[in-house]
Amino acid sequence: MPTNQHRHKKRFGQHFLHDSRILDLIVRCIQPQEHDHLVEIGPGQGVLTAHLVKHAKRLDAIEIDRDLVQFLQQQFIQNNVFFHQADILKFDLTRLPMINSKIRIVGNLPYNISTPILFKLFKHLNQIQDMFFLLQREVVVRMAAQPNNKQYGRLSIMTQYHCQTEQRLDVPANASTPPPKVESSVVQLTPHTTPPCVANDFTHFSHLVRDAFNYRRKTIQNALKGHVDANKLMQMDINPKRRPQELTVKDYVNISNTITATAR
Repeated sequence: MPTNQHRHKKRFGQHFLHDSRILDLIVRCIQPQEHDHLVEIGPGQGVLTAHLVKHAKRLDAIEIDRDLVQFLQQQFIQNNVFFHQADILKFDLTRLPMINSKIRIVGNLPYNISTPILFKLFKHLNQIQDMFFLLQREVVVRMAAQPNNKQYGRLSIMTQYHCQTEQRLDVPANASTPPPKVESSVVQLTPHTTPPCVANDFTHFSHLVRDAFNYRRKTIQNALKGHVDANKLMQMDINPKRRPQELTVKDYVNISNTITATAR
């Protein structure tokens, strides 16, 4: 397994996994197969990469740290692994050769930009089979939260609109160097084969959810004032006195689709 004296760079949010037991458990969650095309975001020192490259048909690793990329290229001589020095938020996934119909994405995401990365990847789900990410546990809990839970919010709805979401593994802070100040978890995201509901105007749906949770303490009729009135909500069988966190993904899609249909 690669080792390196590379000093972590705070600006990149680097926390390098080192616990071999946790690494084994993460690999078991992913279950890489010999025909897989894997994409690893933030390989760091390559400890997970070393496990994955043994199984995958091709592995593309995207790393923003130029020094780490140079190190990794020296450490890995296998002909099925490719390193890209790039910011994942700017990286064009369509550049990757599609050796399979879908890619599988894994990564230890920088906690400070994990949500923008997720929202970027949601735009490429037609390319993606599944995703496994190590994230701040609080973020994973929010992603998987159900209605009537205080953790349920915009991230829950947007994630679950796109994917089946499962919290797979809790990871203690001391499994990484330097240890993050928060606990972490591995989440599995599997894009819906058949979406349970479809927003006719996704941009409108996204803005509607954002606006609702900007006022999560208000009733839904007040939170969405300017979008829809109480009578229209009741026609959709939605109690206008409910709070934003009490509505399901389907409820928000229904509201958005009704509004956009009326506007035509």
